[in-house]
Amino acid sequence: MNEIVSVVIPTRNRPTLVQRAVKSALAQTLQQIEVIVVIDGTDELTYNTLTQINDERLKVIASPINQGSCAARDLGVSNALSDWIAFLDDDDEWMPQKLELQLAAAKASKYKYPIVSSCLIAQTSHGNLVYPRRVPGAEPLSEYLFVRNTLFQGEGLLQTSTLFTAKELLLKLPFSVCKNIHDDWEWLLRAITFESVGIEFVEQTLAIWHLEDATPSLSRNYNWQLSLSWLQTNRNLFTPRAYSSFILAEVSARAALNRDRQAFILLLIEAVRFGKPKPRDICLCFGMWLLSPKIRSFLRNLLTKRQVLSPA
Repeated sequence: MNEIVSVVIPTRNRPTLVQRAVKSALAQTLQQIEVIVVIDGTDELTYNTLTQINDERLKVIASPINQGSCAARDLGVSNALSDWIAFLDDDDEWMPQKLELQLAAAKASKYKYPIVSSCLIAQTSHGNLVYPRRVPGAEPLSEYLFVRNTLFQGEGLLQTSTLFTAKELLLKLPFSVCKNIHDDWEWLLRAITFESVGIEFVEQTLAIWHLEDATPSLSRNYNWQLSLSWLQTNRNLFTPRAYSSFILAEVSARAALNRDRQAFILLLIEAVRFGKPKPRDICLCFGMWLLSPKIRSFLRNLLTKRQVLSPA
């Protein structure tokens, strides 16, 4: 079989979740695929669970050393047989037409190295939401991803499980150049600086992002100091507006969980000194600190909720 798309799924210690992810990949309407699961470190239970799936398109790579999600993705890419790569996080899943529609978008793209994304269903403990609420346009990618017009997440989003791109680009820019914190954002911001790279967007909902699952993942980190350090290191990848917005929304949201008033002042100074915050950004920051996550979640669901069908 001539594989058209290689699917790469990094995982560790989450056998039930990764089994669900794999089954959604194997159920694609595009049948000419290979599904590569990279087990990041010793994990016999996950390996044994996956070997019970009887499908020759599934390949399991067991890495003896735990190196993180970036190295796991790179290992999967290096073993891929096809020219197109689609990433799937082990706790997410896909709609059946995901790869078929994204492959068509990639082939029709004017870019040599298109990065294709799509809408998704964000499943939370409070219900389902459709993200993003606005699609990428002419604005700089850093501003699309991080400049908010409301208190709520999900305005601009290119989530990892929606990403589909050329293997050649991933060999030129492997995930290992990024840190294991915010690696998906960093990879996107670095990739968009390459010649012949551009964003393509399929507006159908093609993935399910399971935010209700609290199991630790390979790529999630909520430490605000680490987020700030990462931002400062990569300031050249951000416009001044995006830099201040990331601080006043993303970093502040993490710091606000600790109610550290010194952090609030530090972040505000950093945003004003190196960014270009607008009054709206500062108001959003105050909202992060004045409103608890529970209240923000309630307001988000009340004001932004779009009803979607439950996945089959």
